Amino acid sequence: MKTTTIHLAVAALALAASGAHAADAVITSPDGRVALRIADNGSQFSISRHGEAVIAPSPLGLELDGQALGALTLESRHDEVEDRVISLVATKAASARDHYRGATLAFREAGGGRRLFVDVRAYDDGIAFRYRLDGTAPVSLRGERTAFVPAGDPSCLVTPADGSHEQAFARLKVSQLKPGVAYDVPVVCATPSGRTHYAITQANLKGYTGASLWRDGAALQVRLSAVPGRQGPAFTSTGGLTTAWRAVMMADQAGKLIESHLVGNLNPAPTGDFSWVKPGKAAWDWWSGPLVGMKPDMGSYKRFIDFAAESGFPYYLIDANWAWGSGGCCDASPETDITRPAKGIDMPELVRYAEAKGVGLMLWAHWVHVDARMDEVLDTYARWGIKGVKVDFMNRDDQQVVDFYERIAAATAKRKLLLDLHGAYVPAGLQRTFPNYITQEGVLGAEWSKMTTRTTPSHNVTLPYTRMLVGPMDYTPGGFRNATPATFEVRAEMPLVQNTRGQALAMYVVYDSPLQMVSDDPTSYRGEPGFDFIKRVPTAWDETRFISGEPGQDIVLARRQGKTWYIGAMTGDQARTEKVSLGFLPAGNWRATIWQDGEVVREVRRTERKVTRKDVLSLSLAAAGGAAVVLEPWPAK
Repeated sequence: MKTTTIHLAVAALALAASGAHAADAVITSPDGRVALRIADNGSQFSISRHGEAVIAPSPLGLELDGQALGALTLESRHDEVEDRVISLVATKAASARDHYRGATLAFREAGGGRRLFVDVRAYDDGIAFRYRLDGTAPVSLRGERTAFVPAGDPSCLVTPADGSHEQAFARLKVSQLKPGVAYDVPVVCATPSGRTHYAITQANLKGYTGASLWRDGAALQVRLSAVPGRQGPAFTSTGGLTTAWRAVMMADQAGKLIESHLVGNLNPAPTGDFSWVKPGKAAWDWWSGPLVGMKPDMGSYKRFIDFAAESGFPYYLIDANWAWGSGGCCDASPETDITRPAKGIDMPELVRYAEAKGVGLMLWAHWVHVDARMDEVLDTYARWGIKGVKVDFMNRDDQQVVDFYERIAAATAKRKLLLDLHGAYVPAGLQRTFPNYITQEGVLGAEWSKMTTRTTPSHNVTLPYTRMLVGPMDYTPGGFRNATPATFEVRAEMPLVQNTRGQALAMYVVYDSPLQMVSDDPTSYRGEPGFDFIKRVPTAWDETRFISGEPGQDIVLARRQGKTWYIGAMTGDQARTEKVSLGFLPAGNWRATIWQDGEVVREVRRTERKVTRKDVLSLSLAAAGGAAVVLEPWPAK
């Protein structure tokens, strides 16, 4: 990828050798507003912004399995300044600025013993740090001492951590969190003054393991995820150690965190050519069908291919049950062979049929079947002409599964296959290194409408401020059998959704997913109001801007592709009118095409008008409602 880099390295400060007194290390952001302070003995850190405490003094360090690190002293400091622009592929912006002041702090054990390195970075929109132990000796970790003590017992948006990472968020003070309960990242809070909103998360898990946060008094303690059934330390390495980054994203408003590239910037840039990665929408058969998946049938598969072709969608995702010996929904049956289609299914013929209509096929698979013979499986799909894979049910974030993510991202990239992971842990930026890893789950999404009432309107407008901050989310929008929360009922087949048609459209702008499902049955879309918007809305963007809103209440988000802007507006339980200033537009006349809630839940009103950057759009949103807007330059006469 093309980058513009300005790099400055400052020689190490040999504090111990010179006999100078080691003071706390302070690293400030390029704009000078964010500061990270590390104690001179490596025992704690704190974070401030605008001179206000964000994270109070909090523990640092590693819990080695075996001989613990002794008392530490800051031995040296090596500073750097990075300022580069990274070109992005198929995501929420065309490029990301990676601009920070950083340092590597070397701490030495008393008596000239081992050294612990702490890499730190201060960005204008956040901070990050990680630990390193150099050398070739094996390392075993019981855990990290790292914890975060939010200043002032703030109210935070939190969600319990579970295997699939598909839980709802709740707003609780840190003091109200339950001891003994694992909480997922990101944890999203605000300082007592409200001047800084922030999200505690992690990035770049390569070679490490996932983690959750556990309340310990006023602190959120990092606890590493251990391999199930493996006795002993949570993490082991054959030589040396580089941990994940612990990161805190920061902004003036909760919604401004959506624009941040911090998590991606903490991951390596891609190597090689990813220009082949094609974002877009996909027809999908599972959501409207039975819970155990569609029965394998050439006619049914061709019906979805035809729908994708007539709608201009580049993909059709064939979900569970297509493979030989497929079993139930969630367990990896030993009888299943994912290199052979089920009886009566001619996969090469389906690929030819789809290609003739301009549609690429993607296939679902259980991760256990893929992991057992990854090269054989992916080579088979590449030979068939498959365009991507959806791999499901990992439901773990320990060292073994983190390694699986890295291996399958690289293996699919090698074969020019798109990758969509379900039953997945929350993103940590692997999409930056492998842009073919185009989307993932790890979100309480629309599939739960088939089973529960959990995908509520307030949940829908909480996700952009929480889970979506750290990476794309395959929420699987597009439900066109719209109902109100009062009239909603759970249906496993042809399910309903608890939001208006207008909100269904808005999700395609608000929700970040470069591969976006069009989840309902083809019969639900043909001739229906609003489907014209779904057919034209992009899934990847050149620019993203937060306009307004509050978590759980509403959101207005603008995204640009080329010269055209798209606006998505969503509200929770309350109807409201959103006043949207168009000041972000360039000068000149623009055509605004507006889809907004109608008189009934499945109706949208489509209107057009001429606007300029001086105008304010008034969007009327019903309860659980939404609106979508396309802004394009007014045609020259």
